[in-house]
Amino acid sequence: MLLSYVRRHYKMVLLLLLFTAVFALVFSLYDLPVEAVLYAAVLCAATGLAMFFIGYALYVRRHRRLRELLGRAAVSIDELPEPRDFVERDYQELVRVLFREKTRIASEADIDKQDMIDYYTLWVHQIKTPIAAMHLLLQSGSEQPDRDTALAAELFKIEQYADMVLHYLRIGSDTKDLVLRTCALDDVVRRSLRKFARLFIMKRLQLDFRESGLEVLTDEKWLSFIIDQLLSNALKYTPSGTVSIYADGYALVIEDTGIGIRPEDLPRIFDKGYTGFNGREDKKSTGIGLYLLRRAAALLGHSISVSSEPGRGTRFKIGFNPDALPVE
Repeated sequence: MLLSYVRRHYKMVLLLLLFTAVFALVFSLYDLPVEAVLYAAVLCAATGLAMFFIGYALYVRRHRRLRELLGRAAVSIDELPEPRDFVERDYQELVRVLFREKTRIASEADIDKQDMIDYYTLWVHQIKTPIAAMHLLLQSGSEQPDRDTALAAELFKIEQYADMVLHYLRIGSDTKDLVLRTCALDDVVRRSLRKFARLFIMKRLQLDFRESGLEVLTDEKWLSFIIDQLLSNALKYTPSGTVSIYADGYALVIEDTGIGIRPEDLPRIFDKGYTGFNGREDKKSTGIGLYLLRRAAALLGHSISVSSEPGRGTRFKIGFNPDALPVE
């Protein structure tokens, strides 16, 4: 501690020694009595030592105070000692800025962790439903002619839920595997429709697919995920009627004749965890699908809008950027 204090003030010590040497030289040139020189030197040395040890005591006390605060620095830095000069004030302001940034990052990490725990909890409960349905279908024997179709439909739901978890993890990571290139929109839509063909047949819903002929700049995998989510919602909330897919200018529209969305729910349907009236009625909605859909659309530079009327259906519109340049 003492050596640290000396190193901190070594310039002042050297300056004091230099002044002593100058005065000794001047006194010797004027042939002053040695006793007077020594007496003055002793007085200066005593005063200097007193100031040195007073400063050292204050230095030790300040050091101990900061060491005490170190144990609480992770929680609060409100008790920092008063700065003695502008440099200490700047250092303390730097510490406060870093502390605020650390608090913000820790808070975001806690929120993300809790969101992930909540989502996985919901996901586990959600995936139990098709698994239980498959067990019941397998126990029913082979007398039921539609058993294989029902089993395939439940298996498809499990695949969907697993795929949603993967997209949830990927969209929250720093490295996103985007491959933007121009592709035929109709080909992407057809691939999604093939996945859901069995569910359309099981629910006896009509499909009205009108080819758009559009070439769009996108990532096919993420665009397929967006279309899959919209088709899944359309099938879930359309007891009977038609699901229509068509182009509206340089945009893709997926429209159904289902139960629709209440006006008070429309502004919040893309919020994370928001299920709305339909989700609460369904009891299985997680409020994650549309949130991921909006995040994915923003990632690709696409717009997403919705209009709906309760009892008459819902219309989702994916807008593409016609002026975007391809990036491989």
